[in-house]
Amino acid sequence: MRAVIQRTGPATLSVDGKVVSHIESGLVVFVAICKGDTEAQADYLGRKLTKIRVFADDNGKMNLSVKDVGQEILLVSQFCLSGTLGKGTGNRPDFLNAEDPARARILYERIRDDIMNEGVPVQTGVFGAHMIIQQEQIGPLTFVFEC
Repeated sequence: MRAVIQRTGPATLSVDGKVVSHIESGLVVFVAICKGDTEAQADYLGRKLTKIRVFADDNGKMNLSVKDVGQEILLVSQFCLSGTLGKGTGNRPDFLNAEDPARARILYERIRDDIMNEGVPVQTGVFGAHMIIQQEQIGPLTFVFEC
């Protein structure tokens, strides 16, 4: 399981020209479910996203979580994060490590549910759709997380 986590101001996700999700501020998280990923990994990631301390406290230190600051998460499925770039054998990415879409959807929704169960508002994209994401990155602050 791989995730790219970005601290953001306003973020909007659209499908077919229609706004599907919007957050005012918080985290945009792109997540890929890889072959062999488990429910335990999904639960870990969901809880971790609500607790990572990437927001500044009164002293300017990154000591607060999205939950601490009362912000939101925009969770976006992005299977291409499971891809590789050929490791010197070509220029076209492969996605052989991506989980079967039906199984990936179950784990993606489990991550979403874990975030909600932690009391953090979460918006989502449309699984498998072509999405347009507009966001105002803060920092910019971006992390890659694997579990």
